[in-house]
Amino acid sequence: MPQKDYKMVRVVWKDAEEYGDSGWNSLPDQLKYAKKPCPEMISIGFEAFRNDKHIALISSIGPKVCGTVEKIPMGFVISVDELEIPTPPSDG
Repeated sequence: MPQKDYKMVRVVWKDAEEYGDSGWNSLPDQLKYAKKPCPEMISIGFEAFRNDKHIALISSIGPKVCGTVEKIPMGFVISVDELEIPTPPSDG
């Protein structure tokens, strides 16, 4: 188990996106796409850091190693909910 207990959280957020191919694109198609809402994303991970600028999640965590870090700007965040981490069953 990690030396520090990190909260497991679910972050719902709106992603920025870019649409179109390199080179020229149809203006009517681009204008139509521009009106579509940005995609809503859900990320789940261990909360490694949070301030008023961004939240950082770690995908997997051990005592001395971890998986990737995902940083999400707080301006994109819709909600952050703490998740309950189930206690593993004992072996005896």
